[in-house]
Order: sequence, then C-alpha cells, then structure tokens
Amino acid sequence: MNKIVLESAKGVKGNKVQLTFSQVVSTGKSSNNILGLLNASDDRFNQAKPRFAWLSGEKADITAQFNIDVTNLAEGEELIINQEDPRLAGAPDMPLNIQIVETTKGTEYDVANFETRAKRAGKDGDFILHNGLYIYSRSLVVTGEAKHVILEGTTRLDVAQAADAIASALN
Repeated sequence: MNKIVLESAKGVKGNKVQLTFSQVVSTGKSSNNILGLLNASDDRFNQAKPRFAWLSGEKADITAQFNIDVTNLAEGEELIINQEDPRLAGAPDMPLNIQIVETTKGTEYDVANFETRAKRAGKDGDFILHNGLYIYSRSLVVTGEAKHVILEGTTRLDVAQAADAIASALN
C-alpha cells in the first residue's frame, strides 16, 4: 500500500487548522473493468489516483502531534507540507492510513447535494445504489491498518432515471 502524505495545513474558521492527507488506496476489491485490461499499456488507463481526507483540529494540538508549527496560520492561509508517512507524536510506531467507509446514511449536506456527493460510475456516470439507496463515501484518517467498508450488491441508476424520480417526488 502506498504511504500516506500530509499534503497541507490551512487556517479555517474558529481559529482551527484543516489538514489535507492523500494516499493511493487499495480496498482489496478487484475491478472487473475489461476496458482497463485491454488498455493496460496506455498510461491514461493505469494511473492510480489518490484519495483525499481532511481533518480539522486545534493549532496547538496539531503542532504537538505532527511537530509542524501551524500556530500562526490565519484563516485562509495555507502551508504546503508534503510529508510522506507522517506519524503522531502520541503513536510514533503506528502508520497513518486513509480508510474508506461506504454508507447509505448521508449527512444532511450529502442528501441535499446528492448529485455531487453520491457514488457514481465515473464523474458523470450512473449513480451506484445499495438496496435502492444512494451510497456516500467517507475518507477517514486512522492509525494502523485501514479496515475499509465497501458495500456489496450494488446496482446502477441511470442519471436520467434519477432526474425523473426527483421530478416525480417534487410533484
């Protein structure tokens, strides 16, 4: 598994700092995408893309845990870090990893913005459903091995069908 990278720290509201992490994540699920196999020699088809996760915290605690001084970051200011394999001072022997958790219980924001928050087959592709419900994905930063939760038994909902269902529900 690729190592996690602490990309940056950004000052946010409430005098807090938001950390951005990235990692190329393998969920252990093999793809049955034949297109990828038939284009294995084409770099455009085999570039692994990183997943991102964001954590917000207190400036003093972030400084203490990661030994990176973020105490003077003002709201909107960003510090580029690009530290590979960061470790917490409180758990220096435990690697950090991004853990993917899929759920059908979206936050209020997820549900209100399902067009961009729900899982899809490609950027503008069909929605992926589990038991008829939209799937939302959470990226969490954890210590130790990531224990991904990937929903099985999914189906697709054509984008046009989703628009019709929304229109019917609103009428």
